[in-house]
Amino acid sequence: MHQIVVNISDMKMSTKPEDVIVTYSLGSCLGVTAYDPKAGVGGMVHCLLPSAAAAREKAKMNPYMFVSTGVASMVRCLIEAGAERKRLIFKAAGCANMRNDTLFSTGKRNFEALQTLLDKNNVQLTSYEVGGTIPRTLFLYMDTGRVVVRSFGEETEL
Repeated sequence: MHQIVVNISDMKMSTKPEDVIVTYSLGSCLGVTAYDPKAGVGGMVHCLLPSAAAAREKAKMNPYMFVSTGVASMVRCLIEAGAERKRLIFKAAGCANMRNDTLFSTGKRNFEALQTLLDKNNVQLTSYEVGGTIPRTLFLYMDTGRVVVRSFGEETEL
């Protein structure tokens, strides 16, 4: 297996079955995977903040920083690589409240932004693991589309 690492405010995709796409240390950030099982095309985005509304220039430079622009940008890339939008399976993890963040509630707002975006486009999350106070590592196995969340040595399949 060949690991492809997704950094914060980043997106990676693949069409190779031997690849595993991974992002580490999802705290309040949101990790989203999308996978087309027929085309064998998948990707993962690691979004830092919910909305680009107040930071349009930053979003132009890096759309993956924001849920509102990053998920859509990832989907466009996957479609260009041969995926069909209607076949994409979406899963998500992260959005924790890592530092008792009651002032900004970044994790909660990130997940709300994702739900709003998906609702607007009539798309459902197949599964997710969000909230709480734990960091998560997210894996997308390109050979099967399997998505795994690891936290403190324990793994859960989404």
